[in-house]
Amino acid sequence: MSFSVDADAYDRFMGRFSSVLAPQFADFASIQRGQTVLDVGCGPGSLTGELARRLGASSVAAVDPSLTFCEAASRRHPGVDVRQASAEELPFSRDSFDAALAQLVVHFMKDPIAGVVEMARVTRPGGVVAACVWDHAGGEGPLAIFWDAARQLHGHVHDESDLPGTRAGHLREIFEDGGLRNVVDSSLTVGVEYQSFEEWWEPFTNGVGPAGAFVAQLDAKQQSELADACRARFPTTPFVISGRAWAARGEA
Repeated sequence: MSFSVDADAYDRFMGRFSSVLAPQFADFASIQRGQTVLDVGCGPGSLTGELARRLGASSVAAVDPSLTFCEAASRRHPGVDVRQASAEELPFSRDSFDAALAQLVVHFMKDPIAGVVEMARVTRPGGVVAACVWDHAGGEGPLAIFWDAARQLHGHVHDESDLPGTRAGHLREIFEDGGLRNVVDSSLTVGVEYQSFEEWWEPFTNGVGPAGAFVAQLDAKQQSELADACRARFPTTPFVISGRAWAARGEA
């Protein structure tokens, strides 16, 4: 798995979903003008941009472990304080922000509970810590069709269904184990339209995330077979891919 990829490759893959998810997630976290907010695991900056639009760039900070993504987020959102760092070691002092958000990140943290604890540390007492993760375990994430086809061809595959936060209620458990108070959870659903199968399939071939890594380890014949198995699941075009994300928020 790698996120050390070109930002445009990420945009064509998960970025299409991140950008439409960001407004819903910001609403769920009750983000409003006058706040200072940290975007944890910002990627190329889908949520960062939504926060900057709502609050002004100077009120937003963002971190990501990928230098490529940090450079893209800085370039796309001038004035935002973007730093290369992991969720488990945030480069900010205690009580620095009114809120800390992590969109589609918790399941990739090396230690999700430690990451949530760090998010709470840099958030003022009573401030909001919020996160969302695709419902990979329930089969309602935007990659469900891909992984279903992969399982059909290859039997058991190491998909994303066992990652932290991807099953109902688990994100809430992580928040409570991280010491957050008054935790509530919900779900967010988005849809992205594709004009052709090729538009949908091409991003999987660029090595982005677990799905991209899975495709990369297949030979050319296996990749073609997987593409055909996926294509068979789309009888008509254009088509819409929907994705449900589990979401949780709590007080620091």
